[in-house]
Amino acid sequence: MNMANPLKQLAGETAIYGFSSILARVLNFMFVPIYTRMLTQVQYGVVTEFMAYIAILQVVLVLGLETGCFRFANKEGEDPRKVYSGALLAVTGLNLAFLACMVAFSDSISAALGYEGYRSLIIYVAAILFCDSVTAILFAKLRQEHKAVKFAVFKTIKILTETGANLVLFFVYPAQPDFTYPIFAILVSCVVCLALFIPDILHLRLTWDGAVVRRMLAYSLPLMVAALPGVANDFLDRVLFRYFDTSAEAWRASLGVYQAAVKLAVIMNLFIQMFRYAAEPFFFQRAKDKGSKELYAVVMDYFTAFCGLVFLAVVGYIDIISLFLGKDFRVGIGVVPIMLLSYMLLGMLFNVSMWYKLSGKTNIAIWITLAGLLVTTVVNVVFMPRFSYWASAFGHLASYLTMFIISAILGAKYYPIPYNWKRIGAIFLLLGGGYFLIWWMSGLFNGEGVRWAYMALNTGVIAAYAALCWWGLLRKKS
Repeated sequence: MNMANPLKQLAGETAIYGFSSILARVLNFMFVPIYTRMLTQVQYGVVTEFMAYIAILQVVLVLGLETGCFRFANKEGEDPRKVYSGALLAVTGLNLAFLACMVAFSDSISAALGYEGYRSLIIYVAAILFCDSVTAILFAKLRQEHKAVKFAVFKTIKILTETGANLVLFFVYPAQPDFTYPIFAILVSCVVCLALFIPDILHLRLTWDGAVVRRMLAYSLPLMVAALPGVANDFLDRVLFRYFDTSAEAWRASLGVYQAAVKLAVIMNLFIQMFRYAAEPFFFQRAKDKGSKELYAVVMDYFTAFCGLVFLAVVGYIDIISLFLGKDFRVGIGVVPIMLLSYMLLGMLFNVSMWYKLSGKTNIAIWITLAGLLVTTVVNVVFMPRFSYWASAFGHLASYLTMFIISAILGAKYYPIPYNWKRIGAIFLLLGGGYFLIWWMSGLFNGEGVRWAYMALNTGVIAAYAALCWWGLLRKKS
């Protein structure tokens, strides 16, 4: 099999999907200076808390049917229209019921969380979840059909709507900004995005085939259960601040500082999200091709090398990047390298975990992710009372590393892919050497503000890493 063409296709779609992802992350990042200057640490901590609830609940409310649609729409004998119709109706029904419950009990829920008088916030969150869950299936359909441009256009409109709503609320609306503003802006964008899909929903001509839906749910629900500990690894620490932070009175402030620092690792997360949008349908569609496993191994090499480049770039230019945060929030910058490495491992985990999706052994995914969740929980519960958000950062690193090792070992047994671990190890050695040089040189250039000479030297380190990786990857594969 000629690897050049499929790799070119994957790279091309990654770039298109990446446009909307880049725009979203960039604009979100550009609002960090606003949030960290116009909101207090406590207020930004509240926003972070509710965003964690949204992230965790959305996994449940989509039922794992995004990946289920990819598998069954590509399966011989299945009607893609019935696949997407059934998934859309199932998700819509569940989310309507959830929205109704949240509206009915919004007063009680807001009071129980310590936000009495903010019942509207509970309703905003439920409405966001409804819109996002429904459109998740529709976006999956666009990815399946390789309509990357339409996908990017809709995502871009959604992003720009959220940006506009934020600008109006923070700079036009005549009131003191509070933690409800960013969440309401997200709601406005979600409603607009759902409206964009109305013609697609009508064109789909929804029909319910119970047998198709049952088959999809049998495959997808284990993925949902498996994804829940996975997303909890990303967001559980935000919830645990309420109970285990070093300062019980100021846990929201600690959470706000931590979240602001994590935002500086956004570039790594951005590339991983871009890659995942294109890679998941790509892996499924190439599964039966001759030489597909060798192709997956090559993808892993390039992915790891590029993530290392992103890591060094963020760390090397941290003097400039940190200026995006308000002064009160810069105290947490030390966790940025830890989070960058954590996200890098998370992306590598996505690659090595494709084996259980491609082989249909999705039940095993539950145990892998539960192991990761256990590590996350233990690290945070044991160490957060003493080390606050440092425990959260290292909890991510320990959890992703645990899941990566387990998944790689099981994948080698059940669905062996010839990953070149020596080459991947060499990339990490180069990355470690580059980071050591950047860290060592930092001690030679003490002082406040931007250290231009230091960053010039860092540029040389980054360029050397890139050149060595490129040379190593282009060499004849051993």
